[in-house]
Amino acid sequence: MSHKRPLQELSLLSDKFEGSMLSDSHQRNKQKSRECLGGLDNENTPTELIQEWSPPHKHSRVVIKGKENQGNKGRRFVLARRSRKSTQFTVAVSCWDSLPDELLLHILSCLPLRDLLRMSRVCKRWHRLAFDETLWQSVDLVGITQLDCALGQVLTAGVKRLRCPHTFLGEPHFTNKGRLHVQHMDLSSCTASPSVLLDIMSRCRQLNHLSLEGMELSDGIIQSLAENPNLEELNLCGCSGFSADVLGDMLQSCSQLENLNISWCDFSPDHVKAVVDNLACKMVHLNLSGYRQNLTMEDLKTLVERCPNLQVLDVSDSVLLTTDCFTVLLELKELVNLGLSRCYLIHPASLADLETFPSLRTLQVYGLVQDSYLPSLKKGLPRVSINSEPFSRVARPTPVDLREHRMWNMRCRLKYRL
Repeated sequence: MSHKRPLQELSLLSDKFEGSMLSDSHQRNKQKSRECLGGLDNENTPTELIQEWSPPHKHSRVVIKGKENQGNKGRRFVLARRSRKSTQFTVAVSCWDSLPDELLLHILSCLPLRDLLRMSRVCKRWHRLAFDETLWQSVDLVGITQLDCALGQVLTAGVKRLRCPHTFLGEPHFTNKGRLHVQHMDLSSCTASPSVLLDIMSRCRQLNHLSLEGMELSDGIIQSLAENPNLEELNLCGCSGFSADVLGDMLQSCSQLENLNISWCDFSPDHVKAVVDNLACKMVHLNLSGYRQNLTMEDLKTLVERCPNLQVLDVSDSVLLTTDCFTVLLELKELVNLGLSRCYLIHPASLADLETFPSLRTLQVYGLVQDSYLPSLKKGLPRVSINSEPFSRVARPTPVDLREHRMWNMRCRLKYRL
């Protein structure tokens, strides 16, 4: 009987269990077996094939002799257990699971908003990490027409900078009564009931920049604004629904207010008086235009006395102001930008007297000076740019180009519309 048959059967067994893994201990057993089978041809021993498919440091079970072959003396069999191969998916999942939270958060911070939301659906851990407040510092939702519970989720995720103008806010459905961390928020021209807006504003205590332009407010909302002592920039252009007394109290409480746009609101003479009597002395930029017969010369005098550091002042459409206001405005030594558009009691020829204003660089006189007279006026005011800003920029968060993901010169990282 030929002794090469067992080796041939070993070769077939190796082919059947392709990918078998033998350990170093088995190599020693194989050497002993080779010594027992001395005198056999080495060309039939599949040593190289086994070593090729057998990485080191893996244990396998070796059976030298089988019970069913006890009758066939001299036959020896080597059986190797094949370990299971992990699929690439399993390896990838295991790799992601082994990463610490800090590293995963750094990876997630590179994702845009839509991808971050998709990743939050993978598993509970990724959902928790995807809504970590470090990832939601600044969010731009321009392009979303309606926000309901999504607004509540974004605000409670710890967002500090939120931009979502021209949006229907719906019902935010806050799950708790905790305070919000938002500091800079643009809700310009949003559609929302005063009760919904009050639910949002009553949770804010850290506001630094806020725009509610064109929205219907209430006394409760204005009172909530007074709870933000660090408020520096406020845009209430075109707002309505609040009383003069509450407005005055809010302006007194917000002593850090520097930029205020409170133009074209539904104001009575009492509202205008509440503004000029309670403005913070730190006021630098002020838009008080659109009050026609409600803003008087006395109001302007009070305003200049309270805010001597004004650099930008817009009192356009105040039809009671006359040329005598120049003497009052001359007290503003740092005045750079002045708006007198459609102040019809100011004679166009008297505008040349503004040459005596040492810091004045920009003048808006739309509707007051005819186009034929503009060249003569520009010659009389060579240092002043005339009618270069058709729209006021005071406290407005967003430039005219809405494709810029900025508000108050601050960029938002998470963007709905790329």
